[in-house]
Amino acid sequence: MNESAEFIKNRVSIEPELAIVLGSGLGEISGLLENAVQIPYEDIPGFSTTTVPGHSGKMFAGLLKNKQCLILSGRFHYYEGYSLKEITQPIRTMKGLGIKKLLLTNAAGAVNENFKPGDLMVITDHINFAGMNPLIGKNDDSLGPRFFDMSNAYSKNFRALIHEAAGLAGIPLKDGVYAMFSGPSFETPAEIRMARTIGADAVGMSTVPEVIAANHCGIETAAISCITNMAAGILDAPITHQEVMEMGELVRDKFKSLILKIIDLI
Repeated sequence: MNESAEFIKNRVSIEPELAIVLGSGLGEISGLLENAVQIPYEDIPGFSTTTVPGHSGKMFAGLLKNKQCLILSGRFHYYEGYSLKEITQPIRTMKGLGIKKLLLTNAAGAVNENFKPGDLMVITDHINFAGMNPLIGKNDDSLGPRFFDMSNAYSKNFRALIHEAAGLAGIPLKDGVYAMFSGPSFETPAEIRMARTIGADAVGMSTVPEVIAANHCGIETAAISCITNMAAGILDAPITHQEVMEMGELVRDKFKSLILKIIDLI
């Protein structure tokens, strides 16, 4: 963590307090930064390389609406073969950089049949179907306690700010529970029925390990899902990653407007 953070500090001239992680198809938002410094993940000590289409694998540091921000365009996934410790290395690096707020984004499939592709969902809670936790193993007490509360994992105050921003921007939002499956295969119809039965509104293959790590080290966290498709079994059509990418492109402008309004209010 310290080595990664020190490397970044030596490359950028700002001290960002907000970080944004961009999911599949949402990477264009990094282009909004002013005076941006760009760092490929492979240059950063301790970082892995993303192999997923739609994830550029670069960190950007610069000004967004006169706020000092860090944007991570793309993330690492469990299904790429990385351990959860490797996946959450960027989160611990943010802690080393002094990041106070973290906004995560992802592409997700709708389990809630009242949702539709193109909706934006503020995550209120999660269900971890991946069956793993990035904090398994020896605890580093300098980062956070061995046991810690997750009842406000998705900050109520941060979520309220996102809804206020959406109202000002005229962008409708959904609220919902996000369920993480490991991937890389999409879920089966039976898995989606199970997820719906126990309270999930959307499914995806990321975000949960990052939220756990961020809460462990005291970073206030919120997350937004872009609903890119209906989950398996809802429609009589196969699900493809291309579909996910295309919907990300379609909602890009709406998503940019929301991000800018959120930055205004922070």
